[in-house]
This record gives sequence, C-alpha cells and structure tokens, in this order.
Amino acid sequence: MSVVCGVKTTHDGCVALIVDGALVLSYEAEKTGNNPRHAALADVSVDAALSAGGIAPGDVDVFAIDGWAGERVVAPTPRVSGADGWLPVAPYNERRAGDPVLAERRGKIVFDGQPIEYVSYTHAAGHVAGTYCASPFAQRGEDAFVLAWDGGMSPRLYHAESSAAGCRITALGPLFALAGNVYPVLAAHLDPFRCDDEALAGEDIGDAELSLPGRAMAYAALGEVATSLLTALAEVMPAAGGSASRLTSFPVARKIASLGAAHRLDSASIIATFQFYLGQRLIAALADRLRQHDAKAPNLCFTGGCALNIAWNTALRSCGLFSDVWVPPFPNDAGSALGTAMAACIVYERRSVLAWNPYSGQPLRPSRPAPGWTDRACSLAELAGLLHETGEPVVFLNGRAELGPRALGNRSILCAATDRRTTETLNRIKGREWYRPVAPVCLASEAPRIFDPGTPDPYMLFTHRVRDPWRSVIPAVVHIDGTARLQTVTREQNPGLTTLLEAYERRSAIPVLCNTSANLKGCGFFPDVASATGWGRTRYVWSQGRLYERPPN
Repeated sequence: MSVVCGVKTTHDGCVALIVDGALVLSYEAEKTGNNPRHAALADVSVDAALSAGGIAPGDVDVFAIDGWAGERVVAPTPRVSGADGWLPVAPYNERRAGDPVLAERRGKIVFDGQPIEYVSYTHAAGHVAGTYCASPFAQRGEDAFVLAWDGGMSPRLYHAESSAAGCRITALGPLFALAGNVYPVLAAHLDPFRCDDEALAGEDIGDAELSLPGRAMAYAALGEVATSLLTALAEVMPAAGGSASRLTSFPVARKIASLGAAHRLDSASIIATFQFYLGQRLIAALADRLRQHDAKAPNLCFTGGCALNIAWNTALRSCGLFSDVWVPPFPNDAGSALGTAMAACIVYERRSVLAWNPYSGQPLRPSRPAPGWTDRACSLAELAGLLHETGEPVVFLNGRAELGPRALGNRSILCAATDRRTTETLNRIKGREWYRPVAPVCLASEAPRIFDPGTPDPYMLFTHRVRDPWRSVIPAVVHIDGTARLQTVTREQNPGLTTLLEAYERRSAIPVLCNTSANLKGCGFFPDVASATGWGRTRYVWSQGRLYERPPN
C-alpha cells in the first residue's frame, strides 16, 4: 500500500490522503467545527485527518508540504513541529523559465517526537499537478495545457503530458504581469468594498482579500462594460510576458480606480469592465501562446483562485481556442494539499491519474439537534413534497462534505426556485448582500431543455443562459443578465440529490431547486446537525434520512 499525505498549512489549510493513487480524504480546516472561511490548518487537523483516514503517521510513505512565498511556513501543530516552529518549503512558483516544475525541497518534521522527512513543491506545481491529474484528460490519457492563476502570481501556462512512464509537466512561462489578486484589490479601492491598504498589503494574505472576489463578481452584474474604460485600460496595463507578485497589484488597482472615476463610472461598472478586460486579455495571450506552440484546439485546464470566476471560465470555454475546458471544484487553495500530494505521486510513483470523488471531504459528525427541535424519519420523496408544498428553505446535510468552496448538494440549503422573493429570503437568512445570486441545481438529463447550452457542469463553475420559457418559472436562480451558475447532477455523481430532484419533479414538473451553501456567516460548511439547528434560521433541517423541525417560537 502506498500512502501520500499532502499538507497545506497556510490559509485554506487542508490535509489530503492519497492511497494507491486514490483520494481517500481531503480534510479542510474551515469545514471543521465551524471554523472561519479560509482558516489556516487547525491545531488538530493533521492528527484528525490521519485518524479519519485510518492512517497512522508511520504508515505514510511521503509527507508533501505545499510551497509558499518566503519559502517557510508555520509548523501545523505542536505535535508536528520544525526548527523554531517553522518549516522550510519550496517557493510560490518556479523562479526562472526552464526551471523544473516538480523540483523539490526536503526537510524534516518531528511528529510525536519522531523525525520524519518531508518534501515540498512550489505552490504553483501543486495547483497544476492536482488539477491535471484529476481532469478527464488525464483519465483518457490525453495531454492538456494548464493555466494556473492564483492571487500571488501572474497567469502561468504549463503543458502536461500523460504516458505509461507517468506525467511530464513543462512550464511555458507567464502570460502577462498581473497577479490574480488585482481583481479583489481593485474592488477594495471602490465602494461598497473599500478597505485601507494596510488591511490588504501585509505579508499575510488577509480575509478581506480572500473574501472579496466572490462578492465583487456578484456586484459586477449590477454594472455595464464601458468601452471608453476598456480603451484606457489597454493603454496603461503591463505588457505581455513578465511576472508579478500580489504586492505589485496595489499601484495598478489605484490607477484603474482613478481611471474609472475620471470616466464617471459607478463601482459596479468599473469592476465589470475590468473583469471583461481580464477575460479578453487571457484569451488573447493564450491565442498568441498557442500559435507559438502550433497547438490547434487542445485541451485546457484552468486552476488557481482565479478559476472561481465564472465569467472568465465561461469566456475561455466559448472562445473557440480549445476543444474542451475543465475546471476542478477545488481550483483555489482548498485543493493545494491534494495537489502537492499528487505532485509527490508523479515524482515517486510515476502516476499521472488521480482517482477521486468531489464528495471526499469530512463526514458528518454525530450530534443531537439544538434543544426544542423535534425529529422524525423522512424519506427523500417526503422531503420533495415538503419543498414543493411549503416553499420553505431546508438545510440539507448528507454524506461527506464537498471538496472546495462550492456546496454541491451535501452541505446545502435547498429551496424551490419558483418565487422571485426566495433569493431575497436566502440572502437575508445567510446575512449576505441583496445582490448575491443563488445557483440552480438541475437533473443533468433535463438541463438542455431549461438552460443554454445546458451541458453537464457538476461543479457550479460556468454560466448558462436560462431559456425564455423558464425564466418566469424559476426566477429565483436567474441572474440580472438572464444567466445562471448551473450545477447539473446525475445519479452516478450524487444519488441522494438526484433522487430528491426526481421526486420534486414528479410533484412540481420542475427538475430544478435553488442551492446555496449551508454555513454560519464567514465560516465553512456546517459539520453536523447541532450546528445547523443551533443556527436556527430555517424551519427545517434534513440529514441522513431524518427531518428536524424548529419549535414554533
């Protein structure tokens, strides 16, 4: 048996276990005990993850630790320590063109008093290795380009080749000199997100910088792309090629904010225009790089925190440069432990394929409901009837947690999509801004009838246009521009959620429900029934075949 343990200690801390090339568990710190979103590795997470996977420290063949800026990280727990509490690691990304992508740095940690050797790969290498090896392209033995764009680095292009000898990854260099955090940093210079530079520019990446991209992406839908600002941006942005760090984004963001004000644009339109500009710039840079490599309609993987931007994902897929575009459900740093573990699998086991399931997170913790809540047995068919008849939202906790930041039906709040006011209700109970959209989850077999194109999208990472007859039927999931961030589901992917949707369709003739994450504001997914009922902002919580109902008062 081969056991590789990947560890990400900084924000979005996580431990991933890969046994004989299969992902056994991805244990994210933010999904443990209602920890804050983007939490660093909790003090007990390494021990707890190993234990949850049935693995003792001595069973691990390779410990792999994610690389980071400054080339050192805080040792994750008192039981796992390094010299002076720090562990030396690989850098954030390769320093020079031509550097080997999977160059490693070695060190030793002390686990329960025993010295254990570890390896470390660059942060970028973890994103690339994990994404490609989990992709359908690797499963089919096909090559792919991998675009990695994270908050602290420029968009960088790689080429991954799969063969019987394993996986070969080649760095093709940065596309242009804009770090991914330029998008949230711009938002932070504009209302309603305005922050002072000190809150953003410290050595450690702060919560503001991590939480702003999703809010800014939703807010951009309130604005319009301004042609005059696009022209001005093209004249002042950095040239093609070159590299950038997260701190270089601040003067760029200030310049863009000033340009937007000079053009008398509102904040939403400034963000919308810059978002559109970045998407078009990505496409142009990729087209140029593909011409250099004489590559026609290849496969593309997109990874890094920027791959959570559905506008860019959709633009890349529709641009015509690629035969297929794939984004994993863990493109942000939640996938870094998995990625650095897979980098070690490539190096030490010559693997190029990861066997995995998007529902490989923590299992639900056994717990009792909050005082006063009643519970009874409730089938999925009965729950479908409740959703249809009451129109009320239900916290839905089932099986193991999803990988990454999107709730894909195991840690969700589900609700009928037939009332336009439902979006307002869900945003109110979650404490979110009024303009935040709610995603639809739909039976994959029915999606082309309701959405355009309605192609399979199980991870909620692309937009689809809602077809005209359906906009008035499911208004709660329709964005201002008539699109929706669709999640499709099949029985093979999620049998419980599929059974519920099928039963709901029999009741309502609608194969769609609203789906948003079930969590305390600013925290990871609910880990148990006690958390969901203690929160108490929905009347119903369903979990593992039981329905919990809040007392009338």
